[in-house]
Amino acid sequence: MINGKKVVVVMPAYNAARTLRQTFAEIPKDVVDDVILVDDASQDETAAVARALGIKTFVHRENRGYGGNQKTCYRQALALGADVVVMLHPDYQYTPKLIHAMSGMIAYDVYEVVLGSRVLGKGALAGGMPLYKYTANRFLTLTQNLCLGRKLSEYHTGYRAFSSKVLRTLPLGENSDDFVFDNEMLVQLVYHGYEIAEITCPTYYFPDASSINFRRSVIYGIGVLATTAKFLLARWGIRRAPIFDPDGKKLYGQSDQDPTEGGVLVGDRR
Repeated sequence: MINGKKVVVVMPAYNAARTLRQTFAEIPKDVVDDVILVDDASQDETAAVARALGIKTFVHRENRGYGGNQKTCYRQALALGADVVVMLHPDYQYTPKLIHAMSGMIAYDVYEVVLGSRVLGKGALAGGMPLYKYTANRFLTLTQNLCLGRKLSEYHTGYRAFSSKVLRTLPLGENSDDFVFDNEMLVQLVYHGYEIAEITCPTYYFPDASSINFRRSVIYGIGVLATTAKFLLARWGIRRAPIFDPDGKKLYGQSDQDPTEGGVLVGDRR
């Protein structure tokens, strides 16, 4: 807890058994009140490792995608009464040691969104980011800064902290269940006028760190450009996509039900 605000870390997981222990060990337990892991139908022992560590664990019985995983993460964090929610990948690509700093900026009402940027400081290349991914990151970031009128160092980091207000207010239920969910969320924040802070974050690319392949990267890049086009059409009053509709589907208040009841795929927690 920071400044009387409950801090919850959420970890969207897929085949993270090898790195989960190391990631969890570095989470600052003195400020983090709860840790939630959502296992997206992994093929390894991710859920078993998480339960052994005492993490509140939810298991999708079918793979719902990275965006679908995050939706469950945020629903469960809000259900626990979180004031500050930090998304941390369990693959140890991002250091958990920044959770205190990122959460503090929100808990003390300085910002409502904080990103851990891989580009500030020494940069992602020093951490082993493939050159083609770095080049695409810079191109897409420049394009979105020009179109959205912002000056972020990158729009593609997976290390993020949010106030509960943001997660309750944005129509996140309208977003994709795929990787472009991340970008849609940031563009939604810009559209609705939120300020976004950034903090320098080292990143590490190694064999056990998760990373999408070239084909999925291309699909993601196309999705980013499509999201940017939707933003411009909405801003110009031509057409407002559902992801920008303030009355669109929210996450809070929805529940993940057991598939045997015709619901959405979640089971197993402790």
